[in-house]
Amino acid sequence: MNCYLLLPFMLGIPLLWPCLGATENSQTKKVQLPVGSHLRVKRGWVWNQFFVPEEMNTTSHHVGRLRSDLDNGNNSFQYKLLGAGAGSTFIIDERTGDIYAIQKLDREERSLYILRAQVIDITTGRAVEPESEFVIKVSDINDNEPKFLDEPYEAIVPEMSPEGTLVIQVTASDADDPSSGNNARLLYSLLQGQPYFSVEPTTGVIRISSKMDRELQDEYWVIIQAKDMIGQPGALSGTTSVLIKLSDVNDNKPIFKESLYRLTVSESAPTGTSIGTIMAYDNDIGENAEMDYSIEEDDSQTFDIITNHETQEGIVILKKKVNFEHQNHYGIRAKVKNHHVDEQLMKYHTEASTTFIKIQVEDVDEPPLFLLPYYIFEIFEETPQGSFVGVVSATDPDNRKSPIRYSVTRSKVFNIDDNGTITTTNSLDREISAWYNLSITATEKYNIEQISSIPVYVQVLNINDHAPEFSQYYESYVCENAGSGQVIQTISAVDRDESIEEHHFYFNLSVEDTNSSSFTIIDNQDNTAVILTNRTSFNLEEEPIFYISILIADNGIPSLTSTNTLTIHVCDCDDSGSTQTCQYQELMLSMGFKTEVIIAILICIMVIFGFIFLTLGLKQRRKQILFPEKSEDFRENIFRYDDEGGGEEDTEAFDVAALRSSTIMRERKTRKTTSAEIRSLYRQSLQVGPDSAIFRKFILEKLEEADTDPCAPPFDSLQTYAFEGTGSLAGSLSSLESAVSDQDESYDYLNELGPRFKRLACMFGSAVQSNN
Repeated sequence: MNCYLLLPFMLGIPLLWPCLGATENSQTKKVQLPVGSHLRVKRGWVWNQFFVPEEMNTTSHHVGRLRSDLDNGNNSFQYKLLGAGAGSTFIIDERTGDIYAIQKLDREERSLYILRAQVIDITTGRAVEPESEFVIKVSDINDNEPKFLDEPYEAIVPEMSPEGTLVIQVTASDADDPSSGNNARLLYSLLQGQPYFSVEPTTGVIRISSKMDRELQDEYWVIIQAKDMIGQPGALSGTTSVLIKLSDVNDNKPIFKESLYRLTVSESAPTGTSIGTIMAYDNDIGENAEMDYSIEEDDSQTFDIITNHETQEGIVILKKKVNFEHQNHYGIRAKVKNHHVDEQLMKYHTEASTTFIKIQVEDVDEPPLFLLPYYIFEIFEETPQGSFVGVVSATDPDNRKSPIRYSVTRSKVFNIDDNGTITTTNSLDREISAWYNLSITATEKYNIEQISSIPVYVQVLNINDHAPEFSQYYESYVCENAGSGQVIQTISAVDRDESIEEHHFYFNLSVEDTNSSSFTIIDNQDNTAVILTNRTSFNLEEEPIFYISILIADNGIPSLTSTNTLTIHVCDCDDSGSTQTCQYQELMLSMGFKTEVIIAILICIMVIFGFIFLTLGLKQRRKQILFPEKSEDFRENIFRYDDEGGGEEDTEAFDVAALRSSTIMRERKTRKTTSAEIRSLYRQSLQVGPDSAIFRKFILEKLEEADTDPCAPPFDSLQTYAFEGTGSLAGSLSSLESAVSDQDESYDYLNELGPRFKRLACMFGSAVQSNN
């Protein structure tokens, strides 16, 4: 590429000076002044733009020449270069004005240099002309390959997408000058990804060129290449990888892999019981694999299928109870379909997958079954004992038909026999209880664990067996000065019977009161009546109280009448004729009576508590007397001595009475004869030797003494006896009383007891001889 430096006009004719340099391929380039570049005229200087090729490898490269029109070639002018890059990147020959580049230039780092030039007269040292600016531009070469700045690339596209579907657009960038030829013009191509994908050469848009199935392959790696210079020879290139994933669409329907399922259910299973599970499989994923199970064929309407959305299983449940005796096996057909299906994908789901389920009913021993879920019976009140109420019936649903035994739970009013007939055990009164809720239990005789119960409701029907009576207790008062026809009381009645119609009562005075009564009655025909005086003035002293018999009849069939007595007190009223004063006095009398009753009750309670405390104190004192040894100190009765004891017969070394505390404790009782006899027997036992009869008699005497003792504790106690038996055959070995008996005692029998008593025989034999 040739270039020239435009020199100043001379004689009005522009001169072109060829630039020095080599071609671009030799890395030595010429400086060019493009044809058509604008000229800048300033004080005899004509400057233009200098173009310098980048990638220069020589030490110095001639860029161009600056020359003043005043320079006559006698080397009297000096050229200077000023500005950014002067001296470091560019230098100038001070004599000739030639400009050289001394460093390698990179257009991508800096594409433009603005410098200033000045001419100085060497002889005078003054500037010939003022400074002037000029521009050096670095021209571009294709030294940068395309780069994909947004990688890594990843795209998601639905499976089975049609051809031409946009997947993603990749973009490469070239740092070269786009205005300089084709250095930055890129061309895209597909190195890997055929035949499923294609790329547009100029835009880098990747499109689908063939349908893909995610169930076969769910992701693809595509390699895209970008070349500059429109792919011409010598172009530079760059590549990138694109991961394309296929998203799932619902293009697969769920399918049963098992065409037959076998399930079992017990006839005792309640409704809602899970019988088993069925499973279909769908190659899709996510919500496209969600399934719904349903029953397609089930004439019995006995079973149902629900879907477990977590495991995508179908759960077969019992919709109605089954009976082995009625039907022992069932056959149903189930189907499955996807829950979410788009309309454009319905072509893949035209026919749902189905499977057949065989269900076998298992026989179990069932409890009795009543014919009705509950029973309601009616019976009139006042019927005699044993009256018929109703009949319940239960049967064994199993094939063996076990007999049934009936019973009534928690009821003493009704009874039931083995035929299920319910009868009364007492007369019934509707006014006490109008309804009875019974629980009848049926039990199989062959298996008493099989039990079932039902409720039985017995309604007691009313008969007119209660006469009407006053609705409350009436206390009526009449003033002494009352006039005839004065109303003194309004009365009403109640009836405990139940009436089919509304109750209606009729009020009348008895025959005696009608003929000679000081009062009369008027029936208001609304179940009330009023009592009126039948004369003027009453005498409190002569007749303080009147008793009137009132007849009340009901409208029952048959009608019942009762006689009720109304008490009327004559009262000394005030001037206004009011009976409130009389009622107040009566109230005070009743309150006083109640106060006296309360005081009497409190006194009785205090007496009872005093008696209880006294009894407890006596018992406590009695216990202290019965067991005085708990507080006694026996240390005074313990003696210590160094002499050898006299064995069981020794009673002189210590007070034997101290060991007989129980006997001493009871000396207050008059039993001196018995104690003397016991002591005599004790002495005899020590003398005559062992005798079981004497010991037995001693025990019996002590037992009798304990049984007849009124102060003995009323519970088992330990009796301590001082009788220790009749002694041993060898006698006592104690030295006590030996001075009296040793002279007459013979110890020759010790030699007959064996070698163990030989030394003892020698000791006592020698002692007797020495004493003699």
